Amino acid sequence: MADPAERRFALDAGVVVGRVDGDVVRALGIPYAEAPRFAPPVQVMRYETPVNAFQRAPAAPQLPPKLFDRLIGRDDLGTTENCQRLSVTAPATLGDDERLPVLVWIHGGGNVAGAGDLAQYDPRAFVAEQRVIVVAVTYRLGMLGFLGDGADVPANLGLLDQLTALWWVRDNITAFGGNPDLVTVFGQSSGADAIAHLMISEGAEGLFRRVIMQSAPLGVTTGRAAMTDAMLAAVGELSRDAPVEEIIALQPVAERAARRFGMASRMPFGVQYGFPPVPGEADRDRAWQEAAQRVDVLIGCTLEETGVVAALVPALKGVFRLPVIGSRARRLIVTPSTRSMYDTPARRFVVRHRTAGGRAYRYRMTWRPYDNGYGAAHLTDLPLLLGTRQAWQGAALLGSTDWADVEGRGYVVRRIWAEFARTGTVPDIQANDTITVLPD
Repeated sequence: MADPAERRFALDAGVVVGRVDGDVVRALGIPYAEAPRFAPPVQVMRYETPVNAFQRAPAAPQLPPKLFDRLIGRDDLGTTENCQRLSVTAPATLGDDERLPVLVWIHGGGNVAGAGDLAQYDPRAFVAEQRVIVVAVTYRLGMLGFLGDGADVPANLGLLDQLTALWWVRDNITAFGGNPDLVTVFGQSSGADAIAHLMISEGAEGLFRRVIMQSAPLGVTTGRAAMTDAMLAAVGELSRDAPVEEIIALQPVAERAARRFGMASRMPFGVQYGFPPVPGEADRDRAWQEAAQRVDVLIGCTLEETGVVAALVPALKGVFRLPVIGSRARRLIVTPSTRSMYDTPARRFVVRHRTAGGRAYRYRMTWRPYDNGYGAAHLTDLPLLLGTRQAWQGAALLGSTDWADVEGRGYVVRRIWAEFARTGTVPDIQANDTITVLPD
């Protein structure tokens, strides 16, 4: 007898079996591509037997993300090199002819940490409340995904994974009630940086109509070639046969080699220009201009992105908490770096996009979780969009903020994101201390 909680989806590629989970239905850990180590991904075009999509996707191999865990909390998914999987969350009930907007989530973590299916990224509230479909993508990271010489080891494998996931969405999302012509790609930090480059990737045209880039570190994307060369020289030839732990253990070696390259070294693993699927660095502005009329943009950052420096320098956390003096100290330390790495590049992105005839909006997230010691820092937008009270319980990033406050503020943000995904415009919102849509 069939399990009444199960839901079968007939894709062109085969059958995927998900499960109803209250007000949503989930199909978890679906393989979207296959790839041996250091090889480009190949989209899965056919499932020979039904896929029982009941388990969250494992993470890509990575070193223990200690800072990440400290700020947002730990969730151990396990890891696998065969990490090219995605998860679909949709409303449990759909009308016969209903086709919902699709939002594809590209997680952050500096291209070395994180996973699409972390509990902190649970899209249940977003999906049920706003009647959208969320697809969370897991992809290769670090040494396995973002460091290649372009010859023996291809560059940009993690980005190619993401691109392949978008092809899968185009081909299969209708079976889940999604509209393949109404796809928005949204992501945070390195995930947002990847989205900027998906906009100009060969093979991406027509895969998505809109993008939402949260805290994209676009200030570190210029002039990275010499740094990448130094990283490659430091780690030497990468083995296709060595235990994966040996490959991942070379990450600190590469990071040390990157340290002398200034701003770029803040995210040493990243997109490499001039290798598939992205154009050369000299051609990227032209490529973004060409993309402007086919992709709507919502981009922004938090007010004090680099306030997370207090997690690296514990003494600063105490200083930032001091009355009056704390906010002044935080401004002096955090404002210049936030502006150069995130805010100013976002403004320039919007100006270029609009000048080229595209539609673009910029926002600033101003919410400071109560007594967190970081301010309105990097990552503080995440609990407003994704995750549950249980997933975020104890996260240092939230300080002593009451979850009811998070939920109330989150509704405002989720409404903006969903309306943009549906229409390409942002709703009028009253003045608030959570998020501001900027006039420029």
